[in-house]
Amino acid sequence: MCKTKKKLSLGLLASMIVVAVVVADCGQATRTAAPTQAEQPAATQAPATDTASPPLASPTAAEVGASPAAGAESAPAATNAPAAQALPPEPQDVEFQADDGQSLQGRFYPPATSPAPLVVLMHWAPGDQNEWNAIAPWLQNRGQAKASQGNPWLDGSWFPPMLEGQSFAVFTFTFRNCEGGCKSFTRDAWLLDAQAAMRKATQREGIDPNHIVAIGASIGADGAIDGCGWLNDQSLGNCLGALSLSPGDYLTVPYKDAVSALGAEQPPKPAWCLYAEGDGESRRACEGAAGDNYRRIKYAGDNHGMYLLQPDVEPGALELILDFLKLTLGL
Repeated sequence: MCKTKKKLSLGLLASMIVVAVVVADCGQATRTAAPTQAEQPAATQAPATDTASPPLASPTAAEVGASPAAGAESAPAATNAPAAQALPPEPQDVEFQADDGQSLQGRFYPPATSPAPLVVLMHWAPGDQNEWNAIAPWLQNRGQAKASQGNPWLDGSWFPPMLEGQSFAVFTFTFRNCEGGCKSFTRDAWLLDAQAAMRKATQREGIDPNHIVAIGASIGADGAIDGCGWLNDQSLGNCLGALSLSPGDYLTVPYKDAVSALGAEQPPKPAWCLYAEGDGESRRACEGAAGDNYRRIKYAGDNHGMYLLQPDVEPGALELILDFLKLTLGL
């Protein structure tokens, strides 16, 4: 009986040892199957949440435009913004009013790219805004220029090449009572017209209001610099300079005072004056002005205003206009 019990005890002991070894081996297998947190790649570590994270899905179109979560990087705004659409190249007729209620007619030549520098052109007394019918498309540089018969400034065949890849927005207008040529001189009223034209031009689509220049001939020569300074005083835009073909104090503001006012701005704005030595009023106006940012260009003879825009006149006025645009607009 005792022998039998001893055999059973030994058998039981052996079974317990086997079970203990199996349990120990299973435990060791469990520990070696799961790596420690330090060994686990960060990308495979699950967040400490009660539920498993769902698989990442591609964002919907609505989600792409949604606001990013806090701490996330925002996508560049340009990826969601529509591409800028070029305006049609054809000139647009514009009606606007001066401060005294006078209705005025203008014309806007849209640029090829937006926003673009703006050039405001002001005509002389013998004509109206149609005097710029060749020069405005030349500045616009969108293949709209057409040669015409008549005065040389209406024939673009001799114009110098436009700056490569450059397109300007252009605004022209007609001073009151000047359709087909001015019928009488209304100097103080024309000053209002020049100011209204500068204001209206800055409201056109596609222009850069911080890059504006004004160019004019005769009455428009004074209108250009007077309107440029006025626009800056009103904080309606940033006129960076004025080029005048034969000014003569025609709009009640002495040309030299207008030059001084532009030169006193911060930063100073340049003014250029083109005149003929035999053109009395313009010579006095141009030679009476001065300043570090002022330039005079004198021609022989007595050509006035638009008559300085001819192929055989040196230095070429249109080349000077390009130089002026490059200087003032930083091109």
